[in-house]
Amino acid sequence: MVQYKWIALSNTTISILMAFINQTILIISLPAIFRGIDLNPFAPGSFVYLLWIIMGYNIVTATLLVTFGRLSDIFGRTRLYNMGFLIFTIGSILLFLTPGKGTTGALELILFRLVQAVGGAFLMANSAAILTDAFPPTERGKALGLNQVAGLSGSFIGLLLGGILATINWRFVFLVSVPVGILGTVWSYLKLKDVGRRDTQQKIDYVGNMMFAAGLTSILVGATYGLMPYGKSTMGWGNPLVIAAIVVGAAVLVAFVFVEKRVRSPMFRMELFKIRPFTYGTLAGMLSSIGRGGLQFMLIILLQGIWLPLHGYAYSVTPFWAGVYMLPLTAGFLIMGPLSGALSDKYGARFLATFGMVVAGVAFIILALLPYNFVYIYFALVLLVFGLGSGMFASPNSASIMNSVPPETRGAASGMRTTMQNAGMTASLAIFFSIVILDLSYSLPHAFASTLTAAGASSLVPYFSNIPPTSALFSAFLGYNPVGTILSSLPSSATSGLSASVISTLESNTWFPHVIAPAFMKALHITFYFGMALSFIAAVASAMRGKKYVHDLDGSLQVQRGDSSAPRGK
Repeated sequence: MVQYKWIALSNTTISILMAFINQTILIISLPAIFRGIDLNPFAPGSFVYLLWIIMGYNIVTATLLVTFGRLSDIFGRTRLYNMGFLIFTIGSILLFLTPGKGTTGALELILFRLVQAVGGAFLMANSAAILTDAFPPTERGKALGLNQVAGLSGSFIGLLLGGILATINWRFVFLVSVPVGILGTVWSYLKLKDVGRRDTQQKIDYVGNMMFAAGLTSILVGATYGLMPYGKSTMGWGNPLVIAAIVVGAAVLVAFVFVEKRVRSPMFRMELFKIRPFTYGTLAGMLSSIGRGGLQFMLIILLQGIWLPLHGYAYSVTPFWAGVYMLPLTAGFLIMGPLSGALSDKYGARFLATFGMVVAGVAFIILALLPYNFVYIYFALVLLVFGLGSGMFASPNSASIMNSVPPETRGAASGMRTTMQNAGMTASLAIFFSIVILDLSYSLPHAFASTLTAAGASSLVPYFSNIPPTSALFSAFLGYNPVGTILSSLPSSATSGLSASVISTLESNTWFPHVIAPAFMKALHITFYFGMALSFIAAVASAMRGKKYVHDLDGSLQVQRGDSSAPRGK
């Protein structure tokens, strides 16, 4: 058993490493991918492909995690985990072989990413449960912390590999996951085994599974299309189909709760919410995900679209350098993740997780005080502090949740925990993007009109005033020079009267960032204050989890540090 726990940790670490490499390598390589499939990012409707490539993975995993976690409690965690490794690897191979071009190629990429997401859901639903089964309560926080450190290391590796491989061939970006996936698949099939308790008497809740998947998918898809233009509006929140999708999805989920209380073998183990640390730990994790889920994307857009060009970086290299300049965030998590996990094994999660969210909330406040042309050392220090706070929260919170549930429900508990986090992440992206797009839609036309007139290019005002905010964000995120791209798409008559010096000024690295920065920072500050509020609320929820206690391997409850609020026995 002593040897097996390290086998379990190393194998689940490989899966987390692979998943995070895949995530960041995709983000950093999107410009090369779009060029590789010959898709013009400024063509009408292209923004939807970007959204689905980024958010489609989260939608599928959020929908399937609880189902897969519940199935693992019945059929065995390692069996479904092994299947996840295999499916994820197949998805990576399909992405490498993507045959189509243009919109067809984009749809194929989205489809193959969804295949990856199915495999990823099997892995995420079971990795924490496998570690909880393999490690004793006194070491679970440390194990989960090391697991999360591997994930963040994968984020850094993905940035470097993406910056290198994308310049060679965009297909190599997806191929890099294949050898890791093959190694993990073979190793998991040969070495992993079920050492936890299984609930083989339970049956599959078909009605609950379908209702949960339909309700959550409807809400998340509605939120995704809410970011798309509709009619003359810059966003689609007024689209009747978006409203219907969200309302119907919410209604189905409400009905799902009542159904789950009446079926014999429910998919969603509602009784787990009677366990105080599970309830408040899961709530704190979801609030944290909503508050910070969109932060990385917003900061990357800030760096790529504004700060890096202002400091002399060509647009073509900004995706790579944005990742490098975000490293203090990763460093903070790497430092505090395993340390806080080990401390939580000894002292419990409540203080560490709560204080971590307070630190994250304070970091949001400081971010809101920085100007767009900040001094990097201050920005780096804030990112470091934010990473330390997030690391202080994540490992203890996960260990607290997994320690508190009976052994035979760990798969379901892990699936429920990660579902809440993934749904929160997707909701966060929708909220952050909505705030920014809405503010830019009001501010950008006036900003373009005044700055173009001052530059002696008033003839371009009608063209620039009609640029959707999504196109501006899209170009910044993908590392394109937006003005050069816009001017190249205009009729020759629009630019014929402009001198070469005026064109040179507009296409410089500094003109567009100075135009978009005031409006973007105003919206960004709103997202920062939103993240701050959610972090502080998450801290309150974390503090309400109670003192440390765990379920023993035999299913009885071992209360530690005298928490009278803990449920006794089974």
